[in-house]
Amino acid sequence: MLKDFKPVLGILLRFIIVYLVLLFAYQLYLNSGKDSGLDPFSRIIANQVTSIQNVIGYPTQLYDDVRNEQVWFYVKERYETRMVEGCNAISVIILFVSFVFAFYKGSKTFVFVGVGLVLLYVMNLLRIVGLNIVMADYKEYGKIFHDFIFPAVIYGTVVLLWLVWIKFFALKHENS
Repeated sequence: MLKDFKPVLGILLRFIIVYLVLLFAYQLYLNSGKDSGLDPFSRIIANQVTSIQNVIGYPTQLYDDVRNEQVWFYVKERYETRMVEGCNAISVIILFVSFVFAFYKGSKTFVFVGVGLVLLYVMNLLRIVGLNIVMADYKEYGKIFHDFIFPAVIYGTVVLLWLVWIKFFALKHENS
């Protein structure tokens, strides 16, 4: 009886192990710089968002709020949004990587994860830029874009990547 569920249990166990290891590692990373404000990875993203916005005509500066572990985007001479640790999409990335490794298929797993991470990183940058533009020019739509539209974009990208992984890599037979 248990033999029938062995493949499913293996997938589930791999998912849980990878997820917990990555989550634990990320928490250690966050705890290591608790007193220095926003974590370095989130700060890199904030700086890149600022650069993109400056190039596309949305003059932007960052204001550090070390005590509250955040940075504010000063766009078009107004404080429009703030970047906190949760904006860096690491929690979404951990879910993505855990799911793909749950259906491990050798070296192509690492290649797919690498490509997926780059795509998710770019999508997250564009998501934050988009939110800052909405807040600068169409503030009345800010809540719906922050709470629904842009999360759908990043999570939709993850789901699309998962579907591609399952359909074209994980369930594809090696001899076909």
